[in-house]
Amino acid sequence: MSVSRSLRALSGIVLLGVALTACDERQALGTIEARHESERVEKISNPGVDGCHRFIEGVTHVDNYTQNDIVLYPTADCTEPPGGESVYLSTQTSDVAVPSEGLWRSFTIVH
Repeated sequence: MSVSRSLRALSGIVLLGVALTACDERQALGTIEARHESERVEKISNPGVDGCHRFIEGVTHVDNYTQNDIVLYPTADCTEPPGGESVYLSTQTSDVAVPSEGLWRSFTIVH
């Protein structure tokens, strides 16, 4: 008994859709743009939702253009140093580091 061509095509499309949906759950769709003063340092597209993400260098400005909120840290390992604080940055918003608090060095994705 043979399977029709349209049924095979439909099955392929369904499997592809399931695979793409599974990938999206592990990523924060969109970009995070980081700058030091007025110079762009890096642009991170679709970062994974797990773990700590380090900026290439310390940054003073962060724009969150993802579909997820993020938390910014002044340490490279996404921890709060004694007397320091992390900053919660909602989706589609920006933040500027306070000079006395230091630069942002890492972030995590809220999911």
